[in-house]
Amino acid sequence: MRPFASLVELQQGLHNRDFSAVELAEFYLGRIDRLNEHINGFITVDRERCLSVARQADDQLTKNSTAQLCGIPIAHKDVFCTRNMLTTCASRMLSSFISPYDATVVRKLKDAGTVLLGKTNMDEFAMGSSNETSHFGPVHNPWKLGYAPGGSSGGSAAVVAAGMAPAATGTDTGGSIRQPASLCGVTGLKPTYGRVSRFGMIAFASSLDQGGPIAHTVDDVHLLLSNMEGWDSNDATSADVEKLPPLDIERKFKIGIPEHLFTGLDRSVADPIDQARKSLESMGHVTIEVEIPHMDAAVAAYYVLSGAEASTNLARYDGVRYGHRTESPDELADLYCKSRSEGFGREVKRRILTGTYSLSVGYYDAYYLKAQKIRRLVRDAFLDTFDRVDLILAPVSPTTAFKLGTLGAQPVEMYRQDIYTIPVSLAGLPALSLPCGFDSGLPVGLQVIGPQFQDGNVLSLGKQYQESTDWHTRHPDSLEAFSA
Repeated sequence: MRPFASLVELQQGLHNRDFSAVELAEFYLGRIDRLNEHINGFITVDRERCLSVARQADDQLTKNSTAQLCGIPIAHKDVFCTRNMLTTCASRMLSSFISPYDATVVRKLKDAGTVLLGKTNMDEFAMGSSNETSHFGPVHNPWKLGYAPGGSSGGSAAVVAAGMAPAATGTDTGGSIRQPASLCGVTGLKPTYGRVSRFGMIAFASSLDQGGPIAHTVDDVHLLLSNMEGWDSNDATSADVEKLPPLDIERKFKIGIPEHLFTGLDRSVADPIDQARKSLESMGHVTIEVEIPHMDAAVAAYYVLSGAEASTNLARYDGVRYGHRTESPDELADLYCKSRSEGFGREVKRRILTGTYSLSVGYYDAYYLKAQKIRRLVRDAFLDTFDRVDLILAPVSPTTAFKLGTLGAQPVEMYRQDIYTIPVSLAGLPALSLPCGFDSGLPVGLQVIGPQFQDGNVLSLGKQYQESTDWHTRHPDSLEAFSA
């Protein structure tokens, strides 16, 4: 068994009886045992439950189960509720919370036959771009230990990149699937807002949060999304749309290149993306330059809006019903104050405070309402652009992975790590991050953006690109000393 095998390869191996589901689960559990102390990608691993489910999968496989992912190991970001299992959001506030139910994404992938390895580390309540805000410590990038894996789904991207899991779920509010996928050299998709149910996905910013898959290949991402998507009566924002179509490896697309987004971009990132553009042109795709206005205002608008929604969503953690409760409070107000002060980390407190401020009397019009207007302008700018092109090609991150600890004291610089991903989130569009090169041994990611619910076209272009390149087949060798 290879640690970096694709889901398609694992499917074939299981159905050909090359190995059993139990053997496959034990293989990845062994990788986790050897590597997690170096990567810190998992918060929770339940070996006994994992092997029990794998044994059930083997029983189903002997009966020729039709479940698409029967016996396939997977990891879930620790923002998805998992029944009778810790769901912490990487926060002290929920460090002992055992969920009584499964999130819809968890249930759907369980119904498809997956075997849960464990829950992955993340930025606390999904707030961060480096996976350093976790109560359980930072995640390390498998390509270079001591470097950030990106965030907030840094644990999910890192465990896939390190061969500790063949695939994982993540969530993307302003770039939290795409940026870690880029920094870790794996493939990750933020679906169209509403394609994947948010029920049981602990909320950060409800109008922006969207669950999605992280894996090695576009084929794997497509397979996972096909089993995650769909309308859900428990989520009023989920969309009732046609199922994801098969990948189209023949269609030629007109691709927009927003050259203004590349102005000032470091050549170490810009050059691999330019080579990707040339590769796509050699395959018969047409590229044209496009101008997408208002992108420079998107980051500020995002942090006003997401902070405001976080302030509201996190108000429920008060030390009364569930979550961390301070010991021996003097009175009710003291219970609230101390429980929240002790339970939340620095970055979460910062966003709650700024969000509450922007919603307060006298500042609502000046900040929150203006941010909503900017969001509409950003959305309209994308709609106008998609009148002329099928897809857009853009960077994912302004840099490759940076050293842990370098941006923690500079929140504005940390927020700018999502400068290319946030506009897409504000508009609710699908976007794919896939590897397109390296700089100094660290991966560079390419972002493919599409119109709403054109996730299939986004993935189809990604599939065609991966058929003509081998960046997605390269894996870190820095961990071999630990994994033997």
